[in-house]
Amino acid sequence: MGDTGRRTTLYHPVRLSCQEPTPMPRLAVYALAVCLLAVAAAVVSFARGSWLGVVWVLMAGLSSNMTWYYVRRARLEREAASAASAPSVTD
Repeated sequence: MGDTGRRTTLYHPVRLSCQEPTPMPRLAVYALAVCLLAVAAAVVSFARGSWLGVVWVLMAGLSSNMTWYYVRRARLEREAASAASAPSVTD
């Protein structure tokens, strides 16, 4: 369907224990770019005296929420994957 922002990483057999931090998900980066552009458009609109800036502010809010959602979802997936791969202590 679409890109989920997931990236598969190949690990060297000798360095299995040290994991590199995963980059920010691609959809979160796109949403952040839209948020920044919407804020800039809102500033320009209000500076020119146009009330169309209200629409840009609403778009900035929506894309900001999308950015936080995708970042949080990636963090939770990473934590779940590390918890699943960690050895469990059984008595």
